[in-house]
Amino acid sequence: MIQSETLELLEWSRLCQHLSTFAATKLGTIAARHLQIPASQAQSEQLLAQTKEIYELENRLGTGLSFDGIQDIGDSLERAELQGILQGDELLAIATTLAGTRNLRRVIDKHPDLTVLNDLITDLRTYPELEQEIHRCIDERGQVTDRASQKLGEIRTNLRQSRSQITQKLQNILQVKANAVQEQIITQRGDRFVIPVKAPQKDAIPGIVHDTSTSGATLYVEPNSVVPMGNQLRQLLRREQIEEEAIRRVLTEQVAAVKPDLERLLAIVTTLDLALAKARYSLWLKANPPRFINRDENESITLRKLRHPLLEWQHYHEQGHSVIPVDLLIQPQIRVVTITGPNTGGKTVTLKTLALAALMAKVGLYVPAREPVELPWFDMVLADIGDEQSLQQNLSTFSGHIRRISRILSALDEDEETEKAGEAREAGEAGEEKTIPSSLILLDEVGAGTDPVEGSALAISLLQYLADHALLTIATTHFGELKALKYEDERFENASVEFDESTLSPTYRLLWGIPGRSNALTIAQRLGLKLAVVESAKTQLGGATDEVNQVIAGLEAQRRRQETKAEQAQDLLQQAERLYKEVSEKATALQERERALRVSQEVAVQQAIAQAKGEIAQVIRRLQQGKPTAQDAQSATKALGEIADKFIPEPPPKQKVGFLPKVGDRIRIPKLGQTAEVLTAPDQDRELTVRFGIMKMTVKLEDVESLDGQKPEPSVKEPKSQRAEEPRSKGESKITTLTETPAIRTSKNTVDIRGRRVPDAEIILDKAISEATGPIWIIHGHGTGKLRQGVHAFLKQHPRVSRYEAGEQADGGSGVTIAYIG
Repeated sequence: MIQSETLELLEWSRLCQHLSTFAATKLGTIAARHLQIPASQAQSEQLLAQTKEIYELENRLGTGLSFDGIQDIGDSLERAELQGILQGDELLAIATTLAGTRNLRRVIDKHPDLTVLNDLITDLRTYPELEQEIHRCIDERGQVTDRASQKLGEIRTNLRQSRSQITQKLQNILQVKANAVQEQIITQRGDRFVIPVKAPQKDAIPGIVHDTSTSGATLYVEPNSVVPMGNQLRQLLRREQIEEEAIRRVLTEQVAAVKPDLERLLAIVTTLDLALAKARYSLWLKANPPRFINRDENESITLRKLRHPLLEWQHYHEQGHSVIPVDLLIQPQIRVVTITGPNTGGKTVTLKTLALAALMAKVGLYVPAREPVELPWFDMVLADIGDEQSLQQNLSTFSGHIRRISRILSALDEDEETEKAGEAREAGEAGEEKTIPSSLILLDEVGAGTDPVEGSALAISLLQYLADHALLTIATTHFGELKALKYEDERFENASVEFDESTLSPTYRLLWGIPGRSNALTIAQRLGLKLAVVESAKTQLGGATDEVNQVIAGLEAQRRRQETKAEQAQDLLQQAERLYKEVSEKATALQERERALRVSQEVAVQQAIAQAKGEIAQVIRRLQQGKPTAQDAQSATKALGEIADKFIPEPPPKQKVGFLPKVGDRIRIPKLGQTAEVLTAPDQDRELTVRFGIMKMTVKLEDVESLDGQKPEPSVKEPKSQRAEEPRSKGESKITTLTETPAIRTSKNTVDIRGRRVPDAEIILDKAISEATGPIWIIHGHGTGKLRQGVHAFLKQHPRVSRYEAGEQADGGSGVTIAYIG
């Protein structure tokens, strides 16, 4: 009884109603509205596994899982078993249900990794032969078809002929007696064909009057000449009805013969639809899958950013207030949590939110909280929330609370006895070890409604009892004495709802480890109560209360600072992770591009070697034919020389060493890892002024090099021979003198990529840069600018490109980019 009361207090039926809106079938809707709470953790884990796999299947399919054609055929199966004859539309519903279920099984069969769903449909039988027989005998309107039996086909042929004869006869009468009829039409009354005759002319067409118009001016007469034909038609209709019933009886008997399998089919379909509704509802809630923990193994309850599902629905569908989440992080040794704070601060909502989260996890729903979602499997969730006043039963608020708490304690005792008996059966003997039943108890305003002193004492005793007999108890209270229980018993913990004194309103945030402050006097003073009255009240309380409030206020401020720093650290961590991911992706792309280029180069080299070998073999064969002469040898030598010129690449140019920077040149400073512009030429002390960015500095000539790696010429004070013989210190290199030659644009160092897509252009540029020994001119055109942006982004990250700039106006301006190879 108390469990059903708890479900009513938590408005569990509203959550089930919301869940039912996500079901695809009538069966699923009914099951969702009457959601059963499992009695074991194994059942809950099985339901969660179903929800997870349906969730995964929905994501894979994209269009979602279809339940088209599946209907509630339970009543039809019952009537078939009782030898009733099913109607055509009932038989058709059975056929479409079989087809829809077969489609479901076919979809699940394509995903063998979804083991829970595949196990569920292993024994599913959809009887395609029964479905085909129903479709052969019943059409889309639920009517028996002519092909259902030969006898029915013959009867209907006779019926069509009889109707044709009657209508032909009546058409003749209408033409002959045109003056006596009201309209030139043939209609029906019941199953008899009649014509409308004017009342004054009724004797002109003798027959049976089957109906009269409202005004009495028209009589619907079946002429005597067609009465025998109408009688024959009625007999044929009766024969048709009997034959249709015989056909439907046979089909009904076939259905009754497989009723157990069809009932199992309905159960499986309902299970799948219910799991689908749970998955879709969980997705709508932005919920996450829970994991059941074992508190005896030192696992903590972790529910971060937990939201009330009914308030979420109200917010999105009924224009309610936005939902403020709460954090519930409860250590494994904690058995009782007391929540203090002002009224309307969210204490009761916190209780209901936790209770609903526990129930949702039990029935296989995801919990609307941030991952990870970890909580115990509670065998019972019992609550005393709200007033239970009753004028008829003469119950006060206090009496109502006590009656409900008594029922909670009785339920706990029964559960404890059941659990002990089960343990005794398993172990062979009782009383080996005292265990605490895994129940969740929720008490709102415990001990309220009576004398504060007695109420406080009763609340303390009750919570101490529940600490011994329940896995977790959450209680809200205004009694200050309950705050001290934490410091007497490690199984107790304090929490409070935050209150903003500046606005005189709660923030609905839950603060752990800190008891709530007494705000009554502060609120009274801010609301305009005379200061003398407030000060007198403070005197009555004594100074200790102010000191406690100041300590609590300091703890709250310290907590807020820590939370702010934690949020900032989390933001920095997310930024670092994002940057790391971007860098990793770019590095992977570069490695892949390098690998592809290396493969293509290797293929080209192998092809060139094969071609050269072939040509050399041809020369050798020509020499081997007959007796070679000196002229033949000279020709072969010439041919081999041509092959060598064709396939042996020219040796790379020797590295240029020795240069003298000039004003305006771009140079590199290896020690700083920077490129800079020369502002003044080297002076007698071999020093020059350079600028990079907004900074200017003087550097030694020996500390710079050209962008293509040239070192400066050595000092004239030091002979080359002497320097060559001296051991070089770390970082020095042999230097020769060579003046820098200006770069000249040619067809070989110009790359035209106009009209290309950025990925294709990158491949062309990568090849050109790898082969370049100096600057290259890249023609990309103006266009929309996307190609230019892609080229610049590529050049910016390429390791061989030291810098790039737009071309001179004579070279094409911004439609051309010059890349300098480092």
